[in-house]
Amino acid sequence: MKRAGLVIVLITFAKITLAQSAAEKEVLQFERDACKAFLDADPAALERVLTPDFTLTLSNSAVSTRANEIEELRSGKVHYDVFENYDMKARVYGDDIAVVLGKTRVKGTSDGKPFDRAVQFTDTLIKRDGRWQLAAGHVSRLEE
Repeated sequence: MKRAGLVIVLITFAKITLAQSAAEKEVLQFERDACKAFLDADPAALERVLTPDFTLTLSNSAVSTRANEIEELRSGKVHYDVFENYDMKARVYGDDIAVVLGKTRVKGTSDGKPFDRAVQFTDTLIKRDGRWQLAAGHVSRLEE
């Protein structure tokens, strides 16, 4: 009897671990896909990725909103040649909340001036209507 109970516990643990791994993979894929909106300069895609109340706290302590991010993309003020998330780790809480830690490398031009930098980020994601969206982010510039 004890052995059967242990087997049930191990099977349950394995199912939970696999489910978490699948959810983590889904969230990390969302993060990679979200970069494409910036690379493609696609404001409509960015609107789908960000919640209406999205905020991004920047390294200089300024706060950017969803409207700011979309307008910057729409205006063509910023052009990205590289926008890549890497070294990411996801923490999934329940079915609809996740926190992702990672790094982003961006390279391109802003107002015609070149930039190439890397930042550490923390993103908070929520799942609405069956899809992930970015609700809040924070970035800190990495030393070069």
